[in-house]
Amino acid sequence: MAKKVKRKIKIKKKNFTIFIVIISLVTFVLFELTFSVVKMITSPKEKPIEEKKTTPKKEETKTDPKLDELENINEKISYFRNDNIDRYINYKRDNPDLEITQVIKNVNMDLDKEHYTGAKEAINLNNLEILVNKYNYLKDDYVPNNLENINTQYALSNMKLVNYAREAFERMAKDASKENLKIVAMSTYRSYSYQVDLYNRYKKKDGEAAADTYSGRPGFSEHQTGLAVDVYNGKVNYTDFETTKEFIWMSNHAHEYGFIIRFPKGKENETGYTYESWHYRYVGTDIATYIKENNISFEEYIATK
Repeated sequence: MAKKVKRKIKIKKKNFTIFIVIISLVTFVLFELTFSVVKMITSPKEKPIEEKKTTPKKEETKTDPKLDELENINEKISYFRNDNIDRYINYKRDNPDLEITQVIKNVNMDLDKEHYTGAKEAINLNNLEILVNKYNYLKDDYVPNNLENINTQYALSNMKLVNYAREAFERMAKDASKENLKIVAMSTYRSYSYQVDLYNRYKKKDGEAAADTYSGRPGFSEHQTGLAVDVYNGKVNYTDFETTKEFIWMSNHAHEYGFIIRFPKGKENETGYTYESWHYRYVGTDIATYIKENNISFEEYIATK
């Protein structure tokens, strides 16, 4: 009996201990929960951390000292050519009194170079805007497309121009004839080999320096394009064409047919040739009208278009 009583007492003690432990755990859990709730209620709400917005730094625009020296003319005119920038600067330094716009035009016309020095092969072959002068040449085998003989009613025999120039010239000469004026083509397309003989004759007669003022060297003659024509009226020498009624009529009407005086008076520096009242060039009515209205040479048109 005593053993049983002792055993029951041990079990009761053990159960009591377990009960105390459980009560303690429950109390602890309740305390923690209560503390957490109170903390949530009493603690100020934390604002979410905002990412700081950083304003990107503006890139500093670096000015090109070369453009500064050229007064940033590249922003003001459309015909500024970046590949000529060093030439512009050198030409401006050599010509400090020249307007900056004129500096750009002159360099675009290659006037910073000696005639025939560093000449380039002509571009725009078989095109209205082909430029042949003392800086732009044609190869010895260049022959323009669609050369046609001009009607002998308006030309000496065997005079050829590119077909559209030929047609325009005949219309012009025909319309002039209705006013009792006579316009005759006396020199038109010339081959490279023909120009060799002609230039050498002039050089032998007057010397190279003088010949260069009125005759193109082989490959540098505009006549090889098939778009140039020398005219006269069949009465006076072609060099006196300026004194004729035909010249006055052409001065007023040639642009309507697409022709310009190729080497105008006062433009010797740009063209490289003395004034020739008899030498005309077909460029089409739009370009011819623009050149006439602005009183410029073909070189200036190409340099600033």
